[in-house]
Amino acid sequence: MMTDPIADMIARIKNAALARHDIARMPASRMKKSIAELLQREGYISSVSEDEVGPEKRKTITLTLKYAGDRSCAFVGIRRVSKPGRRVYVGHGHIPRVLNGLGVSILSTSQGLMTDKEARQKKVGGELLCEVW
Repeated sequence: MMTDPIADMIARIKNAALARHDIARMPASRMKKSIAELLQREGYISSVSEDEVGPEKRKTITLTLKYAGDRSCAFVGIRRVSKPGRRVYVGHGHIPRVLNGLGVSILSTSQGLMTDKEARQKKVGGELLCEVW
């Protein structure tokens, strides 16, 4: 049994980037797909697709990682902020800037998942899921 599927997703993305793999696969969920689509929209990954694999036809999410010409990954780091043992909630006035605005935070708000910039514009706070830089 997995207690933190988002942390598992982040670990799979990190490991694939460190090993210079082109793709990262993980079990599918709506939350993971939303996070992956945000990462794609912000330019950290190339594409997101949902597939059915294996004889059981289990749904998986396939992320295509983005690399520069020297095979350096599009992101330097990604980390989980709010964890099952310690949830981190922030108001719209206290959303942290990642690397002085060069990175992005992903928040789970009452209006869905959004980046820190979108949350500040809409003046909504929420649970700070992860940071990417």
